[in-house]
Amino acid sequence: MLFVQRALVHALVLSTAALCLFLAGCGERDSSLEAIKERGSITLITRNNANCYYIYRDKPAGFEYDLAERFSEHIGVELKVITPAWDQMVPKLNQGKGDFIGAGFTITDKRKEEVDFSRGYLAVQQQIVVHRGDRAIRDLSDLDGKTVHVRSGTTYEQRLRELSQREDLSIDIALHPDLPTEELIRRVARKRIRITVADSNIAMLNRRYYPSIRIAFPIEEEQSLGWAVRKGNTQLLKAINAFLDKVKENGTFAKIHERYYADVHLFDYVDLIKYHQRLETRLPRFKDIIKKEARKHGFDWKLITAVVYQESHFDPNARSYTGVRGLMQVTQRTAREMGISNRMDPEQSVRAGVKYLDRLYERWDELSGLDRFKFALASYNIGYGHVRDAQKLARQEGYDPNQWSGLKKALPLLRIKEYYSQTRYGYARGTEPVRYVKRIMKYYNILQQREDISARQRGGGKPQARPRQTEPRLPPRPDEEKSGWMEQ
Repeated sequence: MLFVQRALVHALVLSTAALCLFLAGCGERDSSLEAIKERGSITLITRNNANCYYIYRDKPAGFEYDLAERFSEHIGVELKVITPAWDQMVPKLNQGKGDFIGAGFTITDKRKEEVDFSRGYLAVQQQIVVHRGDRAIRDLSDLDGKTVHVRSGTTYEQRLRELSQREDLSIDIALHPDLPTEELIRRVARKRIRITVADSNIAMLNRRYYPSIRIAFPIEEEQSLGWAVRKGNTQLLKAINAFLDKVKENGTFAKIHERYYADVHLFDYVDLIKYHQRLETRLPRFKDIIKKEARKHGFDWKLITAVVYQESHFDPNARSYTGVRGLMQVTQRTAREMGISNRMDPEQSVRAGVKYLDRLYERWDELSGLDRFKFALASYNIGYGHVRDAQKLARQEGYDPNQWSGLKKALPLLRIKEYYSQTRYGYARGTEPVRYVKRIMKYYNILQQREDISARQRGGGKPQARPRQTEPRLPPRPDEEKSGWMEQ
């Protein structure tokens, strides 16, 4: 009898040890809110792409990442990230490898069978994407007999299969395992494939980088993106929903969304085509000059390039009716102050323009991050005094005078006598600097994307973290705190 008891105890010990080893091997852990707070970290399961998470200048960024980082701060823990293949995200979640999925994940009934979803935080709609020159694809019936390329395991595949069940519609679905949607969009732009599907936010964002694509028509009703947790994880789900309610209410969500998706619905095909062409035909002549002067003053050369294009379209002989000239459209007075003699000389023009922009940047030393640069840009366009006047009006109207989101509401008031009569410098065409800054940020973002694609091609096309953002951050200058660039 004693032998049997000892054998049972021994077997129990071995079974317990085996179970522990199995759980350790799987990496499974408790994803409840209490356990997360006890260990001091939470792990986000996401995707390494332009919409979710990537590394820019050795710092993490991306819409989903920024939102998740705010959530980790909300519950007082550190954020960690893993980026498995698309079809491995739910298995990794259910194996305990991560705590929640935030990856542009559409809420569907089928997925609800495997995970629990938060409240939706962003409405999207599946759109057919084709080349701009392809006018034969105009509505759903035009997909009959056509091949549509999508990543496997997505809601795009699911929807196309539903549509294919119709008697009047036969769609050939070409599946690409774990291929990013933005890569399929690029292939449409290069005419390597004819048709793909993308959520509306992804399609509109990538239209900036590939203006030769056309967003043809929707194939699904509006859906919502949500974060996913393991089934039954009510504590964590409750905390996520409370957080989403809070950031929607206090404006944090809107700021993050604007950073990455600002004005993606606005699209000027002719302007963007010309910009892409001139990056190839005109920029190379001035690229070294721009890089040299940008580096001298601690600016990102791609931002300065965007300013030069906005000023002159890379035309060194550009002249304005107001009398400004050259690549950086420098005035005679600024030329004298910056110590140059020939505004039409490309090197002198860039030197004077960047030096003057840096001087304006230094005058906004009470600000930080990208807001500081935008205030400097507005000053370059309309004058430092007018921007200070707009700050005063912003304060009066209840806008934040030290953030671009507040200033851009106040600047147009400088055109209205009721408001400009209260200011020191008087009337100004206040809508112009708002458009000016918006365009520069758009041009900068496109250039970031192009440089990223070139870097990946030079690296043999290997997947890598993407150093690009829809609303860019400047590289840290020597006098900036690290947090100053990350909290805009």
